[in-house]
Formats: sequence, structure tokens, C-alpha cells
Amino acid sequence: MISRRRFLTISAAALATPAMASAPVKWQGVAMGAEVSLTLDAPPEIAKTAIAQVRQLLAECESLFSLYDPFSALSQLNKDGVLLRPDPRFHRLITHSDRMHRATNGRFDPTVQPLWSALAQGQDPYPFQHLIGWEQVTCTPDRITLGAGQALTLNGIAQGFVTDLATQVLVDAGLTDVLVNIGEFRGNGRNWTLGVSDPEYGLVQTRMLRNRAIATSSPTAMTLADGQPHIVNLQGAGQPLWSTVSVEADEAVTADALSTAFCYADAYEIAATLRAIDGAPTAICVGHNGSITEL
Repeated sequence: MISRRRFLTISAAALATPAMASAPVKWQGVAMGAEVSLTLDAPPEIAKTAIAQVRQLLAECESLFSLYDPFSALSQLNKDGVLLRPDPRFHRLITHSDRMHRATNGRFDPTVQPLWSALAQGQDPYPFQHLIGWEQVTCTPDRITLGAGQALTLNGIAQGFVTDLATQVLVDAGLTDVLVNIGEFRGNGRNWTLGVSDPEYGLVQTRMLRNRAIATSSPTAMTLADGQPHIVNLQGAGQPLWSTVSVEADEAVTADALSTAFCYADAYEIAATLRAIDGAPTAICVGHNGSITEL
């Protein structure tokens, strides 16, 4: 199943075109609700082993972060309101989520899940609005607890996090020139050329990626009941300010969360947020009229 988040980046990033003497090894599959791929500049026998390691990682991450697997760690947390002795990777992702919530002044908030589910089913959202509140989530290495009635979605950050994990697996295997796409893109070693695409205006820009990551969100590319954008405005009413937002950062986990959060933020707020984050992240924002704002 292609999730509401991953539908976007399948159409929002393009082909890698590294300049290399021999053709790279490529692998494609489906994981984390997305079409995923690896492009590796490595001998086939080494690439085969590294790909197997990444596939094992993806299976493990599905069992942690999937909303669609009723037995995943996330599903158990949402069902029980508590997760004891979480996998260290789950704890790390919740910690990243807290960092992004603070960096975006609350625009990024995984506790949106009950409200989003109500909107998706055409229900009255009002009874679910009080459940939004990251401050009710507590997290230690031994225990993660939600507020009463809360549930989390990690769809706006988990794919970026897993992209970073997969990249590290490849680096640890000795591969230096790799392009990883687990719904978001991270390119290491060589220069990798990617395209940024908008659902209405098509390809709007190309980017050269090297030892960086890029993530893209298009809030109206998929709609809920009554035409509600699938990325919800947590700070009031109103439509998204941008048709597409792409964020480039040192880590895909950061780019992923920011591209989600910025859909309802104006250029001044986006610029201020970017300045406050380490690693000099940048953003490309496509207006509803097709205009491009680079920040």
C-alpha cells in the first residue's frame, strides 16, 4: 500500500545520473509504504551483499514504524498507549520527532493521527482536536507513553529516518558512491542529479545532491474526504500556502519532517526555521501559480 506521504515522493524525485565508467547496480522494491530503490557504484558481488543487508533493515523498520501492520511497534503503542523497552531505533525516531516539533514551533506533530483518521473517514474532526499535543508524549529509553486517546503517525519522518539508516548500512559495508531512495533521497560520494516535481506543473527544478538528502511534500497531491489536503494544518484553518515543498539537508530525517511542516508556513517563517537548524538546510517552495521560491 502506498501511504498518503509516500505517494508524493514517488512523483516528486527523479532519476539519478552519475557520471561513472561502468553502469551502477540498481535494486527496486516496495517498503515503508513506498516504491524504494538503491543505486550503487560497486562490484556486483559486493552490491548484492549490501542490498541484502538493506532489505533486512527495511523488514525490521516495517515491524517498527508501519501504521498498516497491526503487530508493529507503532500499532502496539497506539493501541495500548504505552510501549515498554522500545527498540533503540524507535526511541531515536521519537527523539528526532521531538527535535523537529520544537524546531518548527509545533507545525510538525505526529499526534495528528486521530484527527487525520477522522478527516479521512469524513467524520466530524472537532472531537479529536484536543488529542493533538506532542507535549503529552513522554519518552525514555525504557518507556514511551501517549496521552489518553492519542495515537501517532510517523509517516512524515520515518521514511527519512530509514533512508539515513540504509545509507549507513551501505557506508559500513564499504560503499562510498550510493543513492538511497526509501521514499526520500540521500546521495553519498558522487554528484547525483535529481528532479523536483510538482503534481500540477511537473518538473520544476533539478538539484545536484552530494552527501546530502532531499525530501518533498505536495499537500494536495492526495486529498481526504471533502477535498481536505492530506497534510493537515495544525495551527488553524486555511489551505496550504505551497503546492510543493522540497527540503535539502544533511540528513533525510530532517528534510522529511521539514518538508511536511513547511506546507502551511510562509517564506519568512521557513527562512527563520532553516537558519536555526544545523547543517544549512535549504528549501524549494512551489507556489500554487507555479512560482518558485528558494530559501
